[in-house]
Amino acid sequence: MKILVCDDDREIARAIEIYLNNEGFEVVKAHDGFEALNVVKSEDVKLAIMDVMMPKLDGIQATQMIRNEKDIPIIMLSAKSEDYDKIIGLNIGADDYVTKPFNPMELVARVKSQLRRYTQFGNAKESAEEGIYRVGGLTVDDNSKKVTVDGRSVTLTATEFGILKLLAQSPDRVFSMEQIYESVWDEPAYNPENTVAVHIRHIREKIEINPKDSRYIKVVWGTGYKLEGDN
Repeated sequence: MKILVCDDDREIARAIEIYLNNEGFEVVKAHDGFEALNVVKSEDVKLAIMDVMMPKLDGIQATQMIRNEKDIPIIMLSAKSEDYDKIIGLNIGADDYVTKPFNPMELVARVKSQLRRYTQFGNAKESAEEGIYRVGGLTVDDNSKKVTVDGRSVTLTATEFGILKLLAQSPDRVFSMEQIYESVWDEPAYNPENTVAVHIRHIREKIEINPKDSRYIKVVWGTGYKLEGDN
């Protein structure tokens, strides 16, 4: 699979490339946001690793523009560690966030985790028999990876689809944020609250008529989230 690595620090980009090459990935490098956009438009990229602070066009703006082109997983890199900065990254469409300095093998593990979900999301075969979950007017089709609400098609990222499918498989069951994170991200959860909450908000904005008065995804305060079965 081909991966875009975009970082204006060429040594960091080269180091990431070496580790990904060792795992069998093909890497295309870019060093500013405009170069990254050109790569996404011209290459069959399956995942992007984007630094936040870059010249010409920063990682935040570039990620927003990439989201208009493709639903590939995007992992953001930044030297900033505050929760607020992570929330900004997730809000503009990133699937994961890694703070510099980072362990290269941890980054590789996150790449593999995101690609597993993306591959399952994009390449499943059609089937009308199993893997279809209906909750009221909401239908989650795990075979075609399609979601509809009252017949209206809804476009979700692979991570958003994974969360919604998890909830739809067990309507009315309450999932903690740790359970959601570990099931969908396929890695141990360490302070997953902000990450999960941001993705839940994105899903609500797409499937709910009024996200502030949710019909489907309910908060169980102090516990987690559930998909309301009686709609």
